[in-house]
Amino acid sequence: MAYIKNIFDKNFLEYASYVIKDRAIPDMEDGLKPVQRRILHTLFEKDDGKYHKVANIIGECMKYHPHGDQSIGPALVGLANKSFFIDRQGNFGNMDTGDGAAAPRYIECRITQLAKEIFYNPKLTPYADSYDGRNKEPVLFPAKIPVVLVMGTEGIAVGMSTKILPHNIIEVLEAEKACLAGKKFQLYPDFPSGGLLDVSDYRDGNGKVLVRAKIDTSDPKRLVIRELPYGSTTESLMNSVETAAKAGRIKIQSISDFTTDNVEIEVKLARGVYAEETVDALFAFTECQQSISVNLLVIRNGLPAVMTVTEIIKHHAGQLVKILTKELELEKKELQDKYHLRNLERIFIEERIYKAIEKMKTAKGVEDAVIDGFKPFAKEVGPRGVSHEDVEHLLRIPIRRISLYDINKARTEMQEIQERIKEINRLLKNIVAYATSFLDGIIAKIKNNEELGRGARKTKVGAFEKIDIKEVTEKQDLKYDNKTGYLGTAVAGNLVASVSPFDRILVVRRNGTYAVTDVTEKAFVGAGAWWIGVADKEALSEIIFTVIYKDAASACPYIKRCIIEGWIMNKDYSLAPENAEVLHVDTRQKFVFIARYKPKPRLKVLQESFKAHDYAVRGLKAGGLRLSNKEVQKIELGK
Repeated sequence: MAYIKNIFDKNFLEYASYVIKDRAIPDMEDGLKPVQRRILHTLFEKDDGKYHKVANIIGECMKYHPHGDQSIGPALVGLANKSFFIDRQGNFGNMDTGDGAAAPRYIECRITQLAKEIFYNPKLTPYADSYDGRNKEPVLFPAKIPVVLVMGTEGIAVGMSTKILPHNIIEVLEAEKACLAGKKFQLYPDFPSGGLLDVSDYRDGNGKVLVRAKIDTSDPKRLVIRELPYGSTTESLMNSVETAAKAGRIKIQSISDFTTDNVEIEVKLARGVYAEETVDALFAFTECQQSISVNLLVIRNGLPAVMTVTEIIKHHAGQLVKILTKELELEKKELQDKYHLRNLERIFIEERIYKAIEKMKTAKGVEDAVIDGFKPFAKEVGPRGVSHEDVEHLLRIPIRRISLYDINKARTEMQEIQERIKEINRLLKNIVAYATSFLDGIIAKIKNNEELGRGARKTKVGAFEKIDIKEVTEKQDLKYDNKTGYLGTAVAGNLVASVSPFDRILVVRRNGTYAVTDVTEKAFVGAGAWWIGVADKEALSEIIFTVIYKDAASACPYIKRCIIEGWIMNKDYSLAPENAEVLHVDTRQKFVFIARYKPKPRLKVLQESFKAHDYAVRGLKAGGLRLSNKEVQKIELGK
């Protein structure tokens, strides 16, 4: 058994680790889940400037993704609909209406220039074997911006989940610039659907936000929803409005969807109902307002970690500097290698060193002749000298190129290389300024991009007034029939209170038991109930229940004064001991009552007056205080 348990433990841990790291949670470095990374890698490989069938890209991506096309297709459509990294052509669905994309064979896509600038650099990208060992796939892209904040994501793994809201790309880049300059910054989400946003409890990416639809109330007899809250579609929002109307929470005449390129949902109001008084009810009872909890969980250094928006920006500001430094150093090395070879070619051709190899009959002799030919020009060659690889390169120069060699053109090219190396050295000394200028370039391109809406913020940030659901709900009369024992909004009896469907009702029955129930149309609670009212804990904390009862064994009178503080819905509790007979229940702070005793021989005092407020308030579970040793018959209220 222990062996089997160890196998299960080991396999479960491997599975949990795989789901967390390789499926559900994005990596902080490039902000992508594995399936998204493989899709972009496939598009980079297939890129020729033209559009590709999505079905073809899905098929190609299956070389890298072991989970099949059912996960690749929706992930590709999701990436394309965010418009940053995949250019699309055809019907990719509608995020506002919730309509799905056309079949993959009918739609096309290609990688964007922005994706190339942010992700693509094969020389700096680490690669690993694909799942079947036939191909290489990127471990992580060297992303130059915090993609995880720009796109947002959500995922459910084993024992953990992530929910990251999308942010405005221009604001993210400006925050990264501010971080590089050592200035303060603050970021809030921005949604493609627009709407309104309350970030008072955002807590830098690990709290919650309130989102609202943008509603036009200019016409007093109708409401027009112009922008959706994040996470809703026109269909889901209309369903929520219809459900609220059927439940009697809001009064409408009809709801119609006129959405085309822009959202337009018209809600016509019932007679006698006006727009201003209905807006709060829409926010309270429909998807027009929603609360979204966020959890910024990412993979960092191979392990899941909860980060803040500020920490992500700071990390990527440092990462941008490192990536740009590596790119410049790599370019500098390549230019130095190129300059070295061009210089060797110039000397090799100008000084006719190639003539020395004509008499040589062996490969070694040829190589030695070339190396010896460069010895007089050692100062021009520089400290690197002439290696075996250099000789091989020189010997591969075709005769045609030697005969047409342009000395001036070669010198100009070498001068340009040197000038570029000097420029790279200058940039490396001012790498933070270079990183800032790189971000400025990205910002300028996004602002000129009509498809991205020039990067303008779509969601308006502000503070929402708190809506009391009970206040915006229409009140109903709660009535009680003392003879039949029925209580409810559809009962013909005495008015108890005006209540909303969200109120709870406390009923103290004739036998001294009490319970808290929901408001219903008709429910049996028993005839002759002592007390019925709204079960509001704040209000009940000020009400003292005085219970006078007769002990089952001795028939002596007892008094108990208490406060009802807590309860479980629809559970019966008792204010008096078991089998005791409750004679009276009162909620007045002060009152006088008279106990009338059973006549007996030699009993001279047959009644006695008491003041209820002379007795202390005790706990619900405490026993009552004995009023007398005599057998009581009944209780009467005094003046």
